[in-house]
Amino acid sequence: MSYPVLYSFRRCPYAMRARLALLASQTQCELREVKLAAKPAEMLAASAKGTVPVLVQADGGVIAESLDIMRWALSRFDPLHWLDNAKFAVIAVNDTDFKHHLDRYKYATRYGSDAQFHQAEAVKFLAQLEAELAGQPFLHGEHMGLTDAAIVPFVRQFAGADKAWFATLPYAGVHRWLHAFCASGLFEQAMQRLAPWQAGDVPVFLLDKKQNLTSKA
Repeated sequence: MSYPVLYSFRRCPYAMRARLALLASQTQCELREVKLAAKPAEMLAASAKGTVPVLVQADGGVIAESLDIMRWALSRFDPLHWLDNAKFAVIAVNDTDFKHHLDRYKYATRYGSDAQFHQAEAVKFLAQLEAELAGQPFLHGEHMGLTDAAIVPFVRQFAGADKAWFATLPYAGVHRWLHAFCASGLFEQAMQRLAPWQAGDVPVFLLDKKQNLTSKA
């Protein structure tokens, strides 16, 4: 039987959210961890843009955008109802404004940017999330959904840039939400550690229950 192949990089937030949706939809696929400094020719042949994630479907079709992978997987099977109440407008702010400021805060040297300014601008999105979380544990509602999975990896990255400072932010809902999602079994499974894939390796499957999960994060 032929399965889809996901080219991924464990710490990339775009790849994280693709893996989360594939897991939530119970979509079995072969998981190929990519070393970004030595991208496999097979991935580049499938998607010349050379960024992860890239999903090569069993019929040879290619999906090379993370949100498209999420939609594709969940449109096929959505047992946890992740598509219900999905807030694509909030995801769009995450993917544009917040991501812009996140990069220029975390990688200020690379961008030649004012880290403090971009940190303050990024916090405005956290204030929006705090309002969205009022009276509920997840952006999706009582249970996590597509919106949470699409945004958590980026907020997690922002928090990790200066954990002590992030912990002082007066957004109790955001703190609870981030902790709850990252402590979930689903997130743990999505964050399994793998050696970079090489042609000829024994396939590793995303839903392989026997896979040794060496770390939660």
